[in-house]
Amino acid sequence: MKARHLAPIASLVLAGLSTLGHATVVNRAITESEVTAAQAAWCQALVDISAAHDKGGQPAAKALAEKVIDAAYGYQLGAVLFKPTLTTAPQTFRTTRSGAVAYFVGGDNNFPNDTGFALKGWTRCESKNAAIFVAGDSASSMGNVVMTDKGGKVTTVDKTWSYVKDDAGKLRIVVHHSSLPYSGQ
Repeated sequence: MKARHLAPIASLVLAGLSTLGHATVVNRAITESEVTAAQAAWCQALVDISAAHDKGGQPAAKALAEKVIDAAYGYQLGAVLFKPTLTTAPQTFRTTRSGAVAYFVGGDNNFPNDTGFALKGWTRCESKNAAIFVAGDSASSMGNVVMTDKGGKVTTVDKTWSYVKDDAGKLRIVVHHSSLPYSGQ
């Protein structure tokens, strides 16, 4: 092959090599600050849903709860392992979006025991972590969430969350376990 025929091939090879230097890097690593921000957003959403209920009733609370669940949880990725604080068999676990919405705002005949955990007049919510474990593209946290209602009553729950990032890089809750602390009785 003559040199003049090799020149176009060499140009293509060199052009291909130059694009390798500008490769897109996909990094789904989760940071501790992303976890604490997600927890703070969850707490604020709980307070906001309660406020929406006070102002516009259950329909307003439900509309906001649906937006919050769609933004914070990973139901679009598959089943979410959600064990809410105040549920009973046979509907203890809420692996579907509709089950989560029913738990937070009630009003779903398929979940007749749900009265709406987020409708309890919460005015303050804070997450207090015992620990956060980050392992690259997933993270888990465990601790307490302390909630105050409009009457000043404080409720503390034990909380475990696990997170992954979706394809857009948004942190999603994929495990949510909540329970009342054991009283020893």
